[in-house]
Amino acid sequence: MVQKFKDLYSTEVIPYLKENFQYENLHQIPKIEKIQINRGLGVAAQNKKVLEKSVKEFRSITGQQPLVTTAKKSIAGFKLREEVELGITVTLRRNKMYSFLDRLINLALPRIRDFQGLDPNKFDKFGNYTFGLTDQLIFPEIEYEQVDQQLGFNITIVTSANNPKEGLALLTKMGLPFRK
Repeated sequence: MVQKFKDLYSTEVIPYLKENFQYENLHQIPKIEKIQINRGLGVAAQNKKVLEKSVKEFRSITGQQPLVTTAKKSIAGFKLREEVELGITVTLRRNKMYSFLDRLINLALPRIRDFQGLDPNKFDKFGNYTFGLTDQLIFPEIEYEQVDQQLGFNITIVTSANNPKEGLALLTKMGLPFRK
């Protein structure tokens, strides 16, 4: 499956982007650099059971051990102390990134109820795309019986594009379903 995305990029995406954006050099053509997946648990992260379950879910979804994020400084108004665990994050690159992207596009997104496509206005000024999922059950690796509560997470697809227009063209050609 990983090879499928690499072939798609070299045979369809590169010629399309080169033609539409008039790149002179092959290295100017945008590509997907990494996929960042985050889940903020807040106060719930202090419950070891919830944190362990989230780590296990991320490990089964991504195939990689997540990093537990901690508070950098204490904030009394939020009842937060320094070094308290707050969430988890995973950074996917190369083959694991393409494998996750394939499962996201072909398995997870079609399982979302009343899915109309992703919002094309969620690009930042550098051409990176961020969206949130409200339910972890759309991934086939997660079993319904194992889930105590619905916990969403954010997915950021980091590209080497220079602007949102280039990022949208790249991700559309790679197969992400955007709303018209």
